[in-house]
Amino acid sequence: MAETPPACPVPRWELLKQKLRNVPPAEFDQLRQRAEPGTLIDVRSEAEFAAFHLEGAVNYNYLGPDFLEQMEALDPDREYLVYCRSGRRSVRASTLMRNAGFSRIIHLDGGLNAYQT
Repeated sequence: MAETPPACPVPRWELLKQKLRNVPPAEFDQLRQRAEPGTLIDVRSEAEFAAFHLEGAVNYNYLGPDFLEQMEALDPDREYLVYCRSGRRSVRASTLMRNAGFSRIIHLDGGLNAYQT
């Protein structure tokens, strides 16, 4: 009988995060002060976005049916600041963007929750 390989001790999203530029809230705020319009991306649901979002953010729901089409419409040469509630969806969204050729992605480490700690 074949042995089951041991479970990975680090969640996959944490491994993906290691390949991104992750910044804390204070640095993220400094960067978004000079960000071009349309480059601050909230990847939460429409309802979450409507309830609260960072000023100047646009909403591209990572779990929505048209997320990939929205991403493809973006200029891959621009810098983008990406966030969600906890950092999990934004890690995945940022990874998709990186894999699609975007090289200037800044990820809010810990998401909006990081502002509360």
